Amino acid sequence: MAEFFHRKVERNAIGFVLLIIAAASVGGIVEIAPLFTIDETVETVPDMRVYTPLELAGRNIYIREGCYACHSQMIRTLADEVDRYGPYSLAVESQYDRPMQWGSKRTGPDLARIGGKYSDVWHAMHMNNPRDVVPESNMPAYPWLARTQVDASSLSAHLTAQQALGVPYTDEMVADATRDTLGQATPDSDNAYAMAERYGEDTQISAFDGVTTSVTELDALIAYLQVLGQLTDAAYIDTAAPELPSDPAAAGAAVDQAEE
Repeated sequence: MAEFFHRKVERNAIGFVLLIIAAASVGGIVEIAPLFTIDETVETVPDMRVYTPLELAGRNIYIREGCYACHSQMIRTLADEVDRYGPYSLAVESQYDRPMQWGSKRTGPDLARIGGKYSDVWHAMHMNNPRDVVPESNMPAYPWLARTQVDASSLSAHLTAQQALGVPYTDEMVADATRDTLGQATPDSDNAYAMAERYGEDTQISAFDGVTTSVTELDALIAYLQVLGQLTDAAYIDTAAPELPSDPAAAGAAVDQAEE
C-alpha cells in the first residue's frame, strides 16, 4: 500500500521543521509585506487634524477606563452598519491613534461617529449615570471623572511622545500644551483664543462638563468623544452616504430648545 506523503514527512524531523518554517513564513510575509507600501495604501487628506491636548487626555482616560472593551471604533462596510452608524471607517481617520481602537466586539454601540451626535450635557449625564438618558443601559457609571482634575502638566510629555511617533505636533503646540488644555475647556478666555489659533477655528471649545472654574477628566473625555469622526470629512466625500458630519453646536442647540 502506498504511503501517504505527510507520513513520510513526519518521520523526517529536519524536513518537517523546514516545512513548518516555510508555512509560517508565508503567513508572516502576507502580514508584513503590506507595511512596506503603507504610504500608498493609507489615504492622505488635507483637512486631517491632530488631537488637542485635552482630547488626547480624554483618549488616555478612555483607554484607562477600558471603554474599548465594550465599544469599537470601526464601522465595517456592511450595509446594516453603514445604515446605523454612518460611512464606514477609513484608515486615515485613525492615523494618529496609537493604539487604534478598531475592532468588532460591541457590548455597547460603535463610537466611530459619535462626535456631535449628542450634546455635552447629554454626555455629562451619561457618564454620571447612564440610565438617566438610556434607561435600558448596562454601562457602569463614572461619577468620579467630574471630581478628578486633569493632570495638564504631563501633557507636554504626551505630545512629545506623539511627535516622536510621527504625529505632526509643532514645538509650539508641545510647549503650550498645558495652557491649551485649560483654554479648550474655558470659552472666551485668552487661552481659548490662543488654542484655536494653533489647532484651527473648527476645534470645539466648550465648558464640556458645565463648569468653567476647573478642568476635569470628564471635560477631557467628553472633548475626546465629541471629536470622534470629526477629525476629517474624508469618509463623507465621494461616498454613498447622503448625510453630513454631525455638528456638536447644533446638537447642543437642539437640547436647549427641547428644554425650553
